[in-house]
Amino acid sequence: MVNLVLLGVLVVAIGGCVCVLWAGRGGPRWVRGVASVTLAVSELVRRAEKRNRRRSSGTTSGRD
Repeated sequence: MVNLVLLGVLVVAIGGCVCVLWAGRGGPRWVRGVASVTLAVSELVRRAEKRNRRRSSGTTSGRD
């Protein structure tokens, strides 16, 4: 069951990457929408990782 979930996440991630590339070449409207969502989610993940790294290292600079 866990393997199916991980496979599903992998398929969604690869599909999002494909849509980002396709949208960069002027794909249809739905591709640009999926690409926008993919980029927004990736930015949220990056920010969360940055916060977790800052918390775990014990240093806070006060900047975000």
